[in-house]
Amino acid sequence: MAFYGIASNLVNYLTTQLHEDTVSSVRNVNSWSGSVWITPILGAYIADTYLGRFWTFTVSSLIYVMGMIMLTTAVSLKSLKPTCTNGICNKASTSQVAFFYISLYTIALGAGGTKPNISTFGADQFDDFNPHEKELKVSFFNWWMFSSFLGALFATLGLVYIQENLGWGLGYGVPTVGLLVSLVVFYLGTPIYRHKVRKTKSPARDLIQVPVTAFKNRKLQLPQNPCQLHEHEPQYYINSGKRQVHYTPIFRFLDKAAVKDGNSGRPPCTVTQVEGTKLVLGMMLIWLVTLVPSTIWAQINTLFVKQGTTMDRSLGSSFQIPAASLGSFVTLSMLISVPMYDRYFVPFMRSKTGNPRGITLLQRLGIGFVIQVIAIAIAYAVEVRRMHVIRVHQITGPKQIVPMNIFWLLPQYVLLGIADVFNAIGLLEFFYDQSPEDMQSLGTTFFTSGIGIGNFLNSFLVTMVDKLTDRGEHKSWIGDNLNDSHLDYYYGFLLVISTLNLGAFIWASSKYVYKRETKEVNEGCIEMDSKALEISPLGLQV
Repeated sequence: MAFYGIASNLVNYLTTQLHEDTVSSVRNVNSWSGSVWITPILGAYIADTYLGRFWTFTVSSLIYVMGMIMLTTAVSLKSLKPTCTNGICNKASTSQVAFFYISLYTIALGAGGTKPNISTFGADQFDDFNPHEKELKVSFFNWWMFSSFLGALFATLGLVYIQENLGWGLGYGVPTVGLLVSLVVFYLGTPIYRHKVRKTKSPARDLIQVPVTAFKNRKLQLPQNPCQLHEHEPQYYINSGKRQVHYTPIFRFLDKAAVKDGNSGRPPCTVTQVEGTKLVLGMMLIWLVTLVPSTIWAQINTLFVKQGTTMDRSLGSSFQIPAASLGSFVTLSMLISVPMYDRYFVPFMRSKTGNPRGITLLQRLGIGFVIQVIAIAIAYAVEVRRMHVIRVHQITGPKQIVPMNIFWLLPQYVLLGIADVFNAIGLLEFFYDQSPEDMQSLGTTFFTSGIGIGNFLNSFLVTMVDKLTDRGEHKSWIGDNLNDSHLDYYYGFLLVISTLNLGAFIWASSKYVYKRETKEVNEGCIEMDSKALEISPLGLQV
């Protein structure tokens, strides 16, 4: 609620209260949102290497609360806001802008420790060695995201209305109080929480050690049988409680790090260490093809909102729908779709495929990306229609309302919400599930950083498109006056790159090999984890 209470309407605050132009406001929203989703890399590293998830979350949540209090102060005190006389507003002073953005980026810093650790800490409460709890864990991320979007729904429906009609101070004060209440509820459960013990002092060290050792051994011959590579005996993993990761025939250049006679003074890396590095490389490949979908998602809180402000938002004779409130339909469609997915789609597909999840993780992502391409295609078509209405009615002024109901935008919001059920939740689960055991907080940051880079990429694209198209007599595609711009061209551009990216995702999925683990069960006996069964993403690999 706190995050979406800011993000969903920040572009309007920057343009109406701080008087920034459209391109600057979109760029600043994307830069802040990008920072919120990038800083979890630092928070996850601190959690996995030093403090653990609980204490990293605790410290970061205090920073988050401090940022929210500062932001509420920034929009409440007259001395921290631009002054207006007879409808003419002064530009915000340097100190006012500085305090506002310091508040925003304090929240981004706090989010760095909360976002990667609260979901993984929740997943840690399930015991993988208990069959019943492991089955429940399959649904955890669906319902975790469901509860998160309940907060988002209140933000986009309630807080946006409060901000635009009752005051920004109250609109930011409510989520600040809500955040404090949620933390009290969280800490009430402290005595019963399970804490995952770190089994490695520096989990990320293997990511450097394996490539370095492989490079040193580059002239050595790989054995024909992978069983001849260096690995601990199974009893070692039983005694230590660690999980053994089995050999996979990808990124074979890293296998040289596990050649037994490769080092004279130091033992070689184990196959498990090598496979952990391979997992991260494989996830990076999938991560790269999630950046464009994250860019599409960034439109919800930026250009979709500005587009809505130009349209007929009246509901009845006196009520005006806040343009940012349409974002609630992303949340509503997701809240409706999650239970349907978890209670009907998964059991139905499980009966057909035998997969505990119904479909593989990458198949889930692929479906979401296809729906997202359809959503941006509809957004393009609606914008073409809006431009047609503008020409027919000869509308040119930036504040003139286009006689076209804002609910024309509804399908693109709804489809993006349904897509999130597949790709947003799917990505979070994929990166948690496929990460090396001691790097699951850091692995989850693949999800958050993808969204962050997507926001930065959108900011870059908006800036470059504006500069390249605003030349001479040509109109900018994304000008301050959206009634005299070509936003339809920009949406068409996004549709093209989304379609190309979908092809890249299908290729990357065909190359990906799922994690294969052995775990301890029943007093020393071992069994292969069921993740090994998921070897046919999108039906492209047998």
